Amino acid sequence: MDYMQIFDSVVAGLLGPDGMIYIAGIAGILLILLALPMVMVKKVEPLDRIAQERKASTMELLGEETLNRHGQRNEHLAKYAKYLDPEDEEEMSKTRLMLTRAGYGHKDAVRTLTASQFLLGLGLLTLGAIYTFVLTSGHSPFNIFLYTVLPGALGYLAPKYWLQKRVEKRKQEIQDGFPDALDLLLVCVEAGQSLDQSIIRMATEIEPSYPALSSEFILVAQEMKAGKDKGDVLRSMAERCDLSDITSFVTVLIQSASFGTSIADALRVYADEMRDKRVMRAEEKANVLPTKLTVGTMMFCVPPLLIILIGPSIHGIAKTLGGGGGVGF
Repeated sequence: MDYMQIFDSVVAGLLGPDGMIYIAGIAGILLILLALPMVMVKKVEPLDRIAQERKASTMELLGEETLNRHGQRNEHLAKYAKYLDPEDEEEMSKTRLMLTRAGYGHKDAVRTLTASQFLLGLGLLTLGAIYTFVLTSGHSPFNIFLYTVLPGALGYLAPKYWLQKRVEKRKQEIQDGFPDALDLLLVCVEAGQSLDQSIIRMATEIEPSYPALSSEFILVAQEMKAGKDKGDVLRSMAERCDLSDITSFVTVLIQSASFGTSIADALRVYADEMRDKRVMRAEEKANVLPTKLTVGTMMFCVPPLLIILIGPSIHGIAKTLGGGGGVGF
């Protein structure tokens, strides 16, 4: 009996004579659900973002609205602050630093993370318990533990895992845009602007392409405008970004200010070095690409090719042997 006939008989036994229609309908619904996110999510074009940013002046960008965009407290979370805020100050600092590196620097970021962990963990734990004790029965103790506790544990750990991925993605975005930012900063400094004005102008220009890096430089400009020490502001930026390129850049600026050397000369040399490093990173990825393609080719291209070339011969030999006759040459 052919495999398709066996499959048809199994489907007909489980779902009835219209079983194939049901399977095709379910497959179509799944394909539609998979395609909906790609259709519904619309990426903002860089030119549109530039047009929107041009409507606001540089002073409005650094005005009170921007300074206080994360200033409003969440009153609902404030009621449960003693349960959501970590008691250990070191753990609190580490969590806040990780959230800041992920781009969530507002006041209630730690409480929001803790609340999402508890809600997601308890929600999946409840669903697992309902599935284990209400919808099904007769499970072994190990399966009861697995179906009940494992979803809750995954729900509790999922926000932290997603946050770590968010940190890595943001660091990569900052690293990719840093050479272009240095070039713009160098142009502004050589045009006669001060370092503070150059940072503001550079952050405004790169915001459509690299919003994460722009937000970091805007924060630096805000803190300098507030009167904080320039060295402390730059060190804080290096700690938030956690990148060796940013740390070296901060060291270059601090040393230039300490020894009285030209900032333009230091930026010119460092910008050339950053461009060379970006080219080297691109060449490294290009050199690794053939090795990765080899694995994919061996896994997905060679087996179908062997089936196409050798499959008919094997089928003919098996059919001849199955018929009781010898193989003729």
